[in-house]
Amino acid sequence: MSVSVRVGALALGTMLLAGACASSGALKQLDPKSRDFISKVRYTITADERRAFLALAPEGREPFIEDFWRRRDPTPATPENEYRIEYYNRIERSNRLFSGGGAPGWLQDRGRVYITLGPPDTRITYPRGVTFYGLPTEIWWYGMVSIVFIDEYWNDDYKLAPDSAGQIAVMTQTQTAWNRPREGLPKPGEASYGAPAIAGLEVSIQVGDKGAARFALTVPYSSIWMKSSGQNFQATLQVGMKVAGTDGAEVWTFSQEYPLDIPESRLKEVLGGDFKVEASAPLQPGPYTLSVVITNVNDGSRASVERKFQI
Repeated sequence: MSVSVRVGALALGTMLLAGACASSGALKQLDPKSRDFISKVRYTITADERRAFLALAPEGREPFIEDFWRRRDPTPATPENEYRIEYYNRIERSNRLFSGGGAPGWLQDRGRVYITLGPPDTRITYPRGVTFYGLPTEIWWYGMVSIVFIDEYWNDDYKLAPDSAGQIAVMTQTQTAWNRPREGLPKPGEASYGAPAIAGLEVSIQVGDKGAARFALTVPYSSIWMKSSGQNFQATLQVGMKVAGTDGAEVWTFSQEYPLDIPESRLKEVLGGDFKVEASAPLQPGPYTLSVVITNVNDGSRASVERKFQI
């Protein structure tokens, strides 16, 4: 780690400690709802907003909370506040994904990065370490930026690696971007909002001689976020398929959950392959549209596709 990074990290720690001491008394005076709010928004609230909230009289806290989310709402004309929904969704996903260790997932280092930056573009896991005598390691890639986490005590509590301390500036920059005036916020459907995507879904359709259509779905295991549970890695995929005619009416549906439970010893082998689902639908001659949705219960990530075909 460079001297500048060490000094920066020390300065950051000093400021955080000073701020904590100054605000501890005010925190004790908060009602449970206000205390929960100020705790949960720690990754997005600005320093000025935090000071202002802690200085408020009790009757001013609820209006502050409403205004806090309103100013971040990217589509104020709609009843939903997509920013608030996505922020709390990331907390819930973090708790599911990072259930090991001694703290709730959203308070762990991986949870902090996940909430601040969103799901990584690429996640590489080394359950037994990068080298033979190494420690369990995860590398998250956001574009060309990598963030490394290490499980030093083999207890599924991954800490931000010292060499990744320099990425604090990247996280801070992203957090600042989240607090831009609402006209500058990403809109729902863009990268920072909505459920993260499962990449690589492929769909093939084969039509038999007797009018039956056979659907085959494949998704790379490497794009499925699995959480560690003891010596295994787990996920649950919900697969839904619908076939509709030209009038939009559904003529066939398929829905099933697929729990994945992969031993650590087979993880590398499995990640090199594909998750596959096949189903058949008896259909009359005519044009149809197949709609496919696959959802990972772990983090809410989804893959969807539509295909037109003819019997």
